[in-house]
Amino acid sequence: MATLVQAVRLALHYGETHLGVTDVFGEDVGPPLGGVFTATQGLKTAWNTPLDERGILGTAMGIAYAGGRPVCEIQFCDYAFNSIDLMKVAGNQRWCSGGQFPLPMVVMTPNGAGIRGSIYHSHSFESWASRLAGWKVVMPSNPLDAYGLMLSAIADPNPVLVLLPKALMRVKGDKPLPGEPADADELARRIDAPIGDRTQWQPDWPEVSEYFVPIGRGDLVREGDSATVVTWGRLVPVCVRAADDLSRELGFTFDVIDLRSIFPYDWDLIAHSVEKTGRVLIANEDTEVTNFGEHLLRRVVDEHFYDLLVKPRTLMGKHVPGIGINQTYEENSVPQYTDVVAAMRDLAADAA
Repeated sequence: MATLVQAVRLALHYGETHLGVTDVFGEDVGPPLGGVFTATQGLKTAWNTPLDERGILGTAMGIAYAGGRPVCEIQFCDYAFNSIDLMKVAGNQRWCSGGQFPLPMVVMTPNGAGIRGSIYHSHSFESWASRLAGWKVVMPSNPLDAYGLMLSAIADPNPVLVLLPKALMRVKGDKPLPGEPADADELARRIDAPIGDRTQWQPDWPEVSEYFVPIGRGDLVREGDSATVVTWGRLVPVCVRAADDLSRELGFTFDVIDLRSIFPYDWDLIAHSVEKTGRVLIANEDTEVTNFGEHLLRRVVDEHFYDLLVKPRTLMGKHVPGIGINQTYEENSVPQYTDVVAAMRDLAADAA
């Protein structure tokens, strides 16, 4: 099975071969490195830029305006703040033209904690991104969704931000990509650049095929009756593990929803589940003040107050300026498995 980062690379290859991607660029995106997480190794349209996030975003806008279809990378989402004003401008262009001038550009960036990246490489950006009207924002939690969401992002006429959970980049999926080799070692031999001299290396791309995950549609990854858990990114597999453990140990069963798209998001899926269970936890690792999860909680209260059996809950990262490189600091800054288990158990056991 492909890893998440291999899935992104295969999607970009499919995009430049079949969907009209004209440029893939960013800091260290081209040869010889092919991206700090190796997401762009071997791509024929990949090239390197200076260390300039504003230049990267402005270039992507210009290429898209001129009829191209670019994919650019901000090396870590922490540095998206350097260009957030340009992101605001990019978001309003198609709207300002009444739909006459599309802006088909993709910005991909690693997101969140989990790799001990310290203060400058551990931020979560989805709550900030959700305020950028005109953008679509997605965050896959597994390789197949990464592949399908990236293809949907490339094909979309709007600017799309693809947030890639750093902690899940090397995690293999449990479902194959369409056309990937059955042998994971074979896939690695064919598309992973060798360590050392790469001057003569060329990838041997497998014949992957079209697969779109619709932007705005979540995924019910576990089904149950005790409570609803809405989550995304790094915490999806954590919440799934907690749901499985609590089902086995205490008999509680959970609807676990992988949101997949921050905006637009699948409100119908959330609403149906809340109506069924009457209990909801929204879990993510972004900081807790003006968190996107708070928006979802507010909407749950506004539209489903009389369906709730107990108070709705959130589980979020601490409101601290950054995350320390020490593992203890990181684990106490963003939710971990024990925090998720405790929150889900307390929600399910709360007396109505």
